[in-house]
Amino acid sequence: MKASTKSQVMLRAFSSRNFRLYYAGQAISLIGTSMTQVATSWLVYRLTDSAWLLGLVGFASQIPTLVLIPLGGIVADRTNRHRILLVAQILGMLQSLALTWLAFNSTINVWQIALLGVFQGIINAFDIPTRQAFLPETVNKENLSNATALYSSLVSVSLMVGPAIAGLLIAAVGSGLCFLFDTISYVAVIIALLRMQVTSKTVVIYGRKPLEELKTSFNYAFRFLPIRSVLIGSALVCCVWGFYLALGPIFAKEILQGGPNTFGFLMTASNLGTLAGGIYLTRHNNVLELGKVLALGIGFMGVSLIVFALSRVFWLSLLSLLASGFGFILQIIAGRTLLQLLVSDENRGQITGLYVMASTGAIPIGNLIAGALASKIGSSNTVILGASICIAGSIFFMQQISTFRDQIIRNISAAAPSSLA
Repeated sequence: MKASTKSQVMLRAFSSRNFRLYYAGQAISLIGTSMTQVATSWLVYRLTDSAWLLGLVGFASQIPTLVLIPLGGIVADRTNRHRILLVAQILGMLQSLALTWLAFNSTINVWQIALLGVFQGIINAFDIPTRQAFLPETVNKENLSNATALYSSLVSVSLMVGPAIAGLLIAAVGSGLCFLFDTISYVAVIIALLRMQVTSKTVVIYGRKPLEELKTSFNYAFRFLPIRSVLIGSALVCCVWGFYLALGPIFAKEILQGGPNTFGFLMTASNLGTLAGGIYLTRHNNVLELGKVLALGIGFMGVSLIVFALSRVFWLSLLSLLASGFGFILQIIAGRTLLQLLVSDENRGQITGLYVMASTGAIPIGNLIAGALASKIGSSNTVILGASICIAGSIFFMQQISTFRDQIIRNISAAAPSSLA
């Protein structure tokens, strides 16, 4: 295959103007978001010098997402998704602006960071499932898998660039400038959304109340093996990834004897791995092999995190996190792509909401567990414990691959259920 043909295959989703706009806006905004995540973690640890409070703040900022995400999925199916995204970006910009003002006025403290994190978590509960359900509206169905992989690669690039920039800025001028950049970056998404020419679908489901919809969604998702496996696998890797995210500053400062630059480089290494995994999967078109990719990604991440936890050498820590990020994103993209292909538009927001609850919602739980365990058994042992559970989970999922594959074939052949009923 010629190089130009390969490029066309890997970038085919960019033939859609709406996807190009969406991608460009997110490219800027996600860098700002990742900078804020690094700046917030380092600021909390600098203010408190406590692993427990570091985990607790991470938990507080994401627990609203865990609790409210099912409602966010239902709203995404019943309301104009394009409008929801616009409102969410405006509210997120205001939250980031408040964080910026407090940081520049040197009045910021831990409870303010936690409170603003809770507010952002509420916004994310509606923004994240809507964003993922809206993605198929920006491309043709045949390019959906490619669009999902490209978007995941974009997230990886942003998370790779953002922490590196944040580390340098924190060391030079403090966290405030990172928060300011994040505030400005929201404008890019808002402009991109306003320039799109879309007719977002408003799906109103009559005859069932939201709680009934939620119950039906749970029954449907956990009755169907591929979706159930995606949800459980994502919850597992994201919970353990939350160990690393919560304890990263401790590894950088106490174990590797570094500073904010060290922390930024560690975050960059893991996200470089997710970028490599995303690029790899842009060329992967066989949906029947995604179950195997999902299982292998979990195991690869587990082995790599054990190496990271045992390392006391900076370059080995970087390499192990690069490998961990690669395994992490294999599971995430494989699971996300399967969901998009296996559900219909009528229930996409609800099932996506359950997926985000299982994945994004598992991170604060991982933050909280990591903070509690690290204060008892140490940061390295905590990460080793979580990574070992990932390896066991990978072995379990590999044993179900044949059943997983057969059900995917049957479901795709039947064109997927048109509703949850």
